[in-house]
Amino acid sequence: MLVREAIRRLEAEGLVTFERNVGAQVALIKETEYLHTMQTLAIVEGAATALSAPYLRPAQLDRARDVNERMRRTLDDFDPHRFTELNLEFHSVLFEECPNPHILDLVHRGWNRMRMLRDSSFSFVPGRARESVAEHDRIVDLIGAGADPLEIELAARRHRTATLDAMLAYQAQHKPATSTDAATRRTPAAGTAAAAAGA
Repeated sequence: MLVREAIRRLEAEGLVTFERNVGAQVALIKETEYLHTMQTLAIVEGAATALSAPYLRPAQLDRARDVNERMRRTLDDFDPHRFTELNLEFHSVLFEECPNPHILDLVHRGWNRMRMLRDSSFSFVPGRARESVAEHDRIVDLIGAGADPLEIELAARRHRTATLDAMLAYQAQHKPATSTDAATRRTPAAGTAAAAAGA
C-alpha cells in the first residue's frame, strides 16, 4: 500500500508515468536533451546508413531482415527493453560499414547518450514499435534495390524523427499541470464571474 501511494505521488509530480501492460516508468525529465539527441542522431545516422549502403553485402541485408523479423515476433508479447536491444542490433548492421569514421563516431555517441537518457522510448510509446518494424523493411528494401543514397538517408532520418514525434506527443499529453497552468485555467472563470457581477 505504501509503495502504491509513493508511486501515485511520484506520478502526480511528473517523475513517474504509469502505462497499462508496462507498469511504472521513470519519466523522461531531460526533455530538451532527448530532443536534441534524437534530432542529431536522425541526421548523422541517416547519413551513416546512406554511406554504408554501397558496402553492405547481401548476407548483411539478410541479417538485418532476420533481426527485424525477430523484432516483429516480439510485438504480440511486447518487451520494450528487448525490442530496443534488437533495434540497435538492426541499425548497427546498416550503419557500421560507414566509411566516414567521424560520422560513425557521432552515431555511436548518439546511441550511448540515448542509453543514458532512457531505457527505451518504446516503454512510453509501445504502439510506435509496429510502425518501426514496417519502416525497417522499407529501409532494407531501398538498400537492396540500390536506391539513390539521398532516398536512403531521408528514409532513415524520417524513421528516427517519427519516434521523436511520437515521444513528443506522449510528453505533451502526460505533462503535469503547473501552477501557471492552473492559474490560466482559473482566469476565464474569474473573468466571467466579474462580468456577471457587473451586469
